[in-house]
Amino acid sequence: MLNTSPMPNPTRRIIALAVLAAAIVAGAVALDLPSAAAQGTVTMQSDAPHYGKITARRTASDRIEFGWQPTSASGEAIGPRVLPSARFMPPNAPIDRWLNSSPVEVAGEAIGQINARRLAAAAGQTERIEFGFTPTNGERILPPARYFSRDASVGRWLRSSTIQTRTQIDQPIPPVSSSALTPVSAGALHSCGLRSDGWIECWGRDEYGESSPPAGSFTSVSVGAFHSCGLSEGGAIECWGRNRYAQADPPDGSFSAVAAGDEHTCAIRETGAIVCWGRDDGGQTAYPITDRFSAVAGGAFHSCGLRSDRAIVCWGENDYLQADPPAGSFTAVATGSEHTCAIRESDSAIQCWGRNDEGQTTAPTGSFSAVAAGSDHTCAIRESDSAIQCWGRNAEGQAAAPTGSFSAVSAGSAHSCAIRSDRVFVCWGRNNYGEAVPPGGRFIAVSAGTEHSCGLRETGEIECWGSNSSGQAAAPAGRFTAVSSGGVTCAIRDSGELTCWSYNANVPPGRFSAVSAGNGSSCGLRESGAIECWGNITSGPVTAPTGSFSAVSVGLGYNVSEVNTCAIRAGSGAIACVDYGNQYYREMHPPAGRFTAVSAGVHHSCAIRESGAIECWGRNDNGQTTAPTGSFTAVSVGQRHSCGLRDDGAIECWGSNEGGPYTYSTGGQIDAPPHRSFSAVSAGSYHSCGLRESGAIECWGQNDYGQTDAPPAP
Repeated sequence: MLNTSPMPNPTRRIIALAVLAAAIVAGAVALDLPSAAAQGTVTMQSDAPHYGKITARRTASDRIEFGWQPTSASGEAIGPRVLPSARFMPPNAPIDRWLNSSPVEVAGEAIGQINARRLAAAAGQTERIEFGFTPTNGERILPPARYFSRDASVGRWLRSSTIQTRTQIDQPIPPVSSSALTPVSAGALHSCGLRSDGWIECWGRDEYGESSPPAGSFTSVSVGAFHSCGLSEGGAIECWGRNRYAQADPPDGSFSAVAAGDEHTCAIRETGAIVCWGRDDGGQTAYPITDRFSAVAGGAFHSCGLRSDRAIVCWGENDYLQADPPAGSFTAVATGSEHTCAIRESDSAIQCWGRNDEGQTTAPTGSFSAVAAGSDHTCAIRESDSAIQCWGRNAEGQAAAPTGSFSAVSAGSAHSCAIRSDRVFVCWGRNNYGEAVPPGGRFIAVSAGTEHSCGLRETGEIECWGSNSSGQAAAPAGRFTAVSSGGVTCAIRDSGELTCWSYNANVPPGRFSAVSAGNGSSCGLRESGAIECWGNITSGPVTAPTGSFSAVSVGLGYNVSEVNTCAIRAGSGAIACVDYGNQYYREMHPPAGRFTAVSAGVHHSCAIRESGAIECWGRNDNGQTTAPTGSFTAVSVGQRHSCGLRDDGAIECWGSNEGGPYTYSTGGQIDAPPHRSFSAVSAGSYHSCGLRESGAIECWGQNDYGQTDAPPAP
């Protein structure tokens, strides 16, 4: 539980692209793409309250991650933890400033937002985080147990006391889709995009809070080196992140555009006048006073504006003549670190000037509709086919644009991002902090099966790889909240209904909160806590344990001598396993005590005690039940091996490392990568997969069907 006691009183040349989406086109600034679905007015008054607890944990990178655990009125967990896309607090977030998550959605309904703030620590005291919850159209709720110690164990989820909230909505509800980001802006080590509902989502490095945007609806967003700024619907500017030079302190007033440079920011007032603030050692904020502008762009130490007569004016550092624009009429301008590019009005050709040691100003011929300048590279969208063409430095793949048709592009320091014409968000180039893994591309869950694997993307879509001999890797379309791979694959739709594909598809109707797929049988956990199973094993139908449960796991056996089904009883935390008469290795006899997680294998099973220790039982001829010591947050059992996720984000596996004459991708199934950046683990028959905190999946072990060839996160 959270503590409820009273509280004691880069280098100089890093560029942050300041251009929104596709540079800023004079006279036709389109900051929003058409929504995939029409907006409408939804009147909904729900008298049924929602119950839940705020969950929080400290990550290996010292960020605080928070989520929402739906519960019953008595506080018992119901279903899986809900993780909103914006859910991380950086270690140096401002003291006493409330930060908000993106909306928490339960059964397709946005019920509110999680709130968190750092509290100043008194002398000799440990710093704490305070949590709250703001229901949709309601006031912030502060549960009695709501404090989180900053020196809490890494990886261990802590919970608040139970919160009761009721959703009452009577207003226009825009469609919400984390993949439907419109303007996009790539910076040095982070990126931001504007969703179709006006909310801003950021990803990548968050050391200064640059990836922790404020709540609210915005019309545009622009990313600097370590700060970000958004233009609200009312015309006010809000900035967040590093503020060493006051680059995140915007002036009051109403504005029509904002552009974040390296460590300065510029904006256009509604009168057409430009105002800049922040670092000024190169004169980058010494803007022209008398001219009227329709667009502005901020580089590292220079800035440029597009006047109302479509001439370009630049100011600031000019070592490479980057602030010395050519004469003529232009429709867009983009500033890099020490170079500038623009689109000519006469022929839509790109003209660049300034530093060219990496070829960043050697623009290709042709007509273009958008241009974006990064640190030492440039990207643009061709008019003929909407394809992206990049040039300049490509040491980290930042100029290696993907194929396809695009509607927007943005170039950062060493990575680039774009929006495809089908509204899918993609990034490429450097990815040290997840800056090239946008929302909607990340995976939030992974499940390793018998000879295939599946991942659940942040968009709710499922992607599978590996053997598809019976259709087990052919995931259906739609949005899902959970996926489980065995020999068959099963998933829970966002409606709560189950669907399975492959030979074991006779699933029961109704709403479920969790599912576990085996080979000949599968089981689901209903919202009531009851378990229902389906399918058949060699000697007859599978049997479900009786009672109320909080978790269920089905092993990967095919017949009665191999099937394992275990579950955790709600309230007591005790483990119950179904006895099919299989007593060879006493795998149906779990240890006593309270447990928080369980995973059933073929002839052995493992579970996590409340202390975080793993305990295994059953067959041990390959050391598969000889669990390592220490504290763990997750455990998963395969055929003859087991894997656990330590508190520090490292994966450790034990047991058999051989599956016969198979093809291995990177070692055997227990040869986990030596990283400390995982958030989940799943053990298949003879392979294993881990989910990185960045949202990428990494697999190892048997690969004869490509089951370890996980798809990349875009």
